[in-house]
Amino acid sequence: MASSNRASIYNKLYKILKKHYKPVSTLSNRSVLEHMLYASCLENSFFDKADFVYENVQNTFYDWNEVRVTTVTELSEIMPGLHDPPVAAARLKKVLQNVFESCYSFEIESLRKQNIGKAIKLLEKYGGTPFVIAYVTQHALAGHSIPKDKGILQSLYIIGAITETESAAGQAPGLERTIPKNKGIEFSSLLHQLAADLTKSPHAPAVRAIFLEVTADAKDRLPKRRKKTKPAAKLKPTKKQTAKQSAAKGKTAATNKKKQAVTNKKKQAVTNKKKPAVTNKKKQAVTNKKKPASAKKKKPASAKKKKPAVTKKKKAAAAKKKKPAATKKKKTAAAKKTVGTVKKKKTSSVSQRLSKRKPK
Repeated sequence: MASSNRASIYNKLYKILKKHYKPVSTLSNRSVLEHMLYASCLENSFFDKADFVYENVQNTFYDWNEVRVTTVTELSEIMPGLHDPPVAAARLKKVLQNVFESCYSFEIESLRKQNIGKAIKLLEKYGGTPFVIAYVTQHALAGHSIPKDKGILQSLYIIGAITETESAAGQAPGLERTIPKNKGIEFSSLLHQLAADLTKSPHAPAVRAIFLEVTADAKDRLPKRRKKTKPAAKLKPTKKQTAKQSAAKGKTAATNKKKQAVTNKKKQAVTNKKKPAVTNKKKQAVTNKKKPASAKKKKPASAKKKKPAVTKKKKAAAAKKKKPAATKKKKTAAAKKTVGTVKKKKTSSVSQRLSKRKPK
């Protein structure tokens, strides 16, 4: 886009903003740190809401150190009316934390005496956003930098002053060159009010009328309403459809049963594989172990092997009675014969010995 075309759009926007808004004057006697904290509340919000929240924070806490150690949730509870209280509380707390860690105090008035380029680098180190840095540069350091938050960048894109890529990068080429330094604070306050209205209600007719007054081409770039999709009306199914649905349900139920049976078989096979194969001998041993001792020894061993002594005596007596007396006589006669033969043998042996001796 040509620079002359941008300049004409900025000048036309400045004239139209004067018709619909009044410039807001801010306190110039604040310190550098106070300008940073106020800008953290003002980003994407209205001036009156930012003033109320800033005073509420100062009156609620004892000093800035107490605000620094407060949680974001507690701090956001006393910041109503802002566009996004938790985000604004996080910005405020981040600035205080970074300033304290770098300076071990909350005194950064020395930035007024330094070069603007060096002061901007320190402000970035302290955790200031581009909007906060530009606001402090304009109001505290007497520089020429127009603050630009998301609402302002979107407004400049709608009127065609910047492209979509420049808006995403946070750039507005030619804005400070077109608007002079002595008009910078007034122009930025007017533009900020339009951006706050756009952020709060992007589809308001009054806001859309201002953009269309600047340029007719803004209609294509204005935020569009999202069309609500109505749910499709449910039609009643016909008899054929119901029959098909019931048949499909029956098929699905049958398939589910088959699948369940297959899975059960697989599970059973897995469990059988896991169990060790027990032989008949092992089963018998296990069953024998499980049986009680009384069941194993039903009959005592003494009853099987040993017979009572009474029966033995009776048998011996019966055997003696059955033997005839002749056998006893035969035995005695045989015994006498054996004794006689022994004596004869002894006498014969003595006579033989004597006969063998030589005479003297």
